[in-house]
Amino acid sequence: MIVELAFAAALMALQAPASAAPMKLQFPVRCTLGETCEVQNYVDRDAGPGAVRDYRGGAVTYDAHNGTDIRLPNMAAQRRGVEVLAAASGRVLRVRDGVADRSVRETGTAAVASVECGNGVVIEHAGGLQTQYCHMAQGSVRVKPGDVVQAGQAIGAIGLSGQTEYPHLHFTVRRGGAVVDPFGPSQVLWSAPPAYRAGLVLNTGFSTGPVAMEAVEAGEGLPQPSVKAPALVAYVRAINLQGGDEPELILRDPQGAVLFSNRSKPLDRNKAQSLIFGGKKAPPQGWAKGTYLAEYKVWRGGRVALQRQFRTTL
Repeated sequence: MIVELAFAAALMALQAPASAAPMKLQFPVRCTLGETCEVQNYVDRDAGPGAVRDYRGGAVTYDAHNGTDIRLPNMAAQRRGVEVLAAASGRVLRVRDGVADRSVRETGTAAVASVECGNGVVIEHAGGLQTQYCHMAQGSVRVKPGDVVQAGQAIGAIGLSGQTEYPHLHFTVRRGGAVVDPFGPSQVLWSAPPAYRAGLVLNTGFSTGPVAMEAVEAGEGLPQPSVKAPALVAYVRAINLQGGDEPELILRDPQGAVLFSNRSKPLDRNKAQSLIFGGKKAPPQGWAKGTYLAEYKVWRGGRVALQRQFRTTL
């Protein structure tokens, strides 16, 4: 009887009139923005083909993108498990699980035709809204159609299923089948709107030689430097840099002397992700013990738009 009453109450809430107080959305991932996750893409607000525009008039999106992408820093973070949360209370309409966690860089897009969302969940909410959660990990979905869920309840985990190249949650809001941008303009649906940032540092670190994007995405396996390392190399992966940006990387020894310095030519176009690395071969006597400092800057219009320092101690 208690279960039946709870279900009936949830149905009444879902049927509430549109004039009721607007529903607010919680952030749908159990992570900390700027530390353990980042927003990679927003809804494309430009209806025309080819051109793109996010809710701030920027280009942190791609053509016809219909949701908000919340990205993890690498696959190592994904394997540790990051929960996907119901953004609001409601009733589960549809569920898919069983799609393998594999990048479309390996499989090709044809392999995920008709299952582009991968493992996912659709939830119906009050006021005629629906939320959709895509690219969840195979075997992680915790709900089934008909379940009543509460805001903040874990419904699965971020994965690499469907049409994606990196671990993230694709989160879409709809009303009457039409996409709604939760960032506005007519109404901001977030209870605490995530801050907008055009250009972010996703990964930093050190290695002993050239660094490949695949190794950074894996999040493990890069050889870590020691006093006997053949070279000392710093690397940075940034996302959502703009055309014309000039990334710069400087590496200093424990005394502050510059070991490596490079300021790239202006980027020829917007970059969803960009990797820069550089360093120096070891001196004959090996590396001096101490702390080595790397500094990354992105120059935009003659000013520093983004910067990050990181260190390693040998």
